[in-house]
Order: sequence, then C-alpha cells, then structure tokens
Amino acid sequence: MNLIVAVDENWNIGYKNDLLEKISADLKNFKRLTLNSTVIMGRNTFDSLPGKKALPKRINIVLSRDKNLHIPNVIICNTIQEALHKISDSDQDKVFVIGGETIYKHFLPYCEKAYITKIFNKYIADKKMINLDLLSEWKIIEKSEIFENDNGIKFQYITYKRL
Repeated sequence: MNLIVAVDENWNIGYKNDLLEKISADLKNFKRLTLNSTVIMGRNTFDSLPGKKALPKRINIVLSRDKNLHIPNVIICNTIQEALHKISDSDQDKVFVIGGETIYKHFLPYCEKAYITKIFNKYIADKKMINLDLLSEWKIIEKSEIFENDNGIKFQYITYKRL
C-alpha cells in the first residue's frame, strides 16, 4: 500500500479542509499515479473533492463513522479493519491512501511507499503529516528535480520506502 500527499516545509498538509497550495503539475502527477487504482480517504477529504464526487477511474473507499452514509460509486467503510479487508485481495502497489491527517496516521503502518510532494514554502495549517524524515524505518529512494510553478512556488517529488 502507498500513501500520497503534498506537504510544506513543516509537513503541514491542509487548512480548513483544503490543500495548502494547488499546483497543477502536482494534481496531474496525483492523477497519473492513482489512475486505475484504489484510493482510501476520510470523509472530509472526500467532501473536499471537486463536486464531492468519486474520483473517476479509481475504486474510491471512504472511511466514515456514519453507518447510514451512502455515496454513489463509493465503498463506505466504518473501520480501518473493514477497509483493510476490502483491499486484501488488491494489488497493494495499486492502493493509495490520499488523506486526511487521521487517515494517514492510521494507515501509515500498512504503507510500504510514500509519494511526497515537498512544497518549498511554509503555510498556516490545521492538518499535518507525520514527518517521514524523522522515522528511521523510512528512506528516500528517489527525488525529482526541483520544479517551479507559474506562481514561483518551488516543489519536488520525493519517494520514500519502508525499510
């Protein structure tokens, strides 16, 4: 299983249920990596998606405590164990945890790879990601060049692997 997230220099990931920075190239990279895969997210992350609709050409799993929740084209799971059971027969390289903060925290122990977009900026945030640089079991295996978007925001794709 993988996780994918954009973080700032302090490993912040969001503010008021939105991304800290919308970088077109990063959104395209997210789509490229997760297409034809399974994505696992919390309810707030789902609600932040465009149109509050399932991501196309992906199996969407949403974790929610609401046992009566029904969302078209989405598999609702009420527990982490239920979600893990749903993906147990899946190719784990094609499963991506996509947020938010609590979901990353709960699924990190099950992830083998992390696709991090490091944004070279600091933002006001109310959601964080665990800093993988501080965890000895995670190692950087690949770094892209540093890119810059039209707004002058620099970012880099960094892939981590669990040792």
